[in-house]
Amino acid sequence: MRKNFGAKPWTYPQPVFIIGTYNEDGTPNAMNAAWGGITEEAELTMCISAEHKTTANILARGAFTVSMADAAHVAECDYVGIASGNEEPNKMEKAGFHTTRSEFVDAPLIDELAVALECRLISYDEESCRLVGEIVNVCADQSVLDNQGNVDPAKVRPIAFDPFNNTYLVLGEVVGQAFADGTKIQ
Repeated sequence: MRKNFGAKPWTYPQPVFIIGTYNEDGTPNAMNAAWGGITEEAELTMCISAEHKTTANILARGAFTVSMADAAHVAECDYVGIASGNEEPNKMEKAGFHTTRSEFVDAPLIDELAVALECRLISYDEESCRLVGEIVNVCADQSVLDNQGNVDPAKVRPIAFDPFNNTYLVLGEVVGQAFADGTKIQ
């Protein structure tokens, strides 16, 4: 027997993305967003409302970064989602985040978060809150790379949002090999 919850935006996994932008005065800003994902080869789509300071910053500068939140920074990542950039101008400082200017777009990379996408704005629809960005570059700190130079999820320890229970879950356990395990059934 199943329990019905009604129409809800609940799926697994919901990645926890930290969107980085610059305010009009050049100070860095960030927000936590879980409604997003890859929609084309070099395209990311997210749902963020027009009321966010981050949205205004993206529209003004045409760029943003998307860092993957990690287990080591759960409180900081949650905080930038709770605090509004419209009301708290020092939210990055309060979170303890430091930034470096992206080489590819007019947006900050958060030094403490090891993996990030650097994006240019393609479009934003205020009615649907749909933000679409072109992925210009993906970067990762050397500390999360394996011996072959690939990102090691066990070192990143990315988190996902659990909308059923309002919790964060750490990802990283390997349970299969993509594009291989299914061949056993063919």
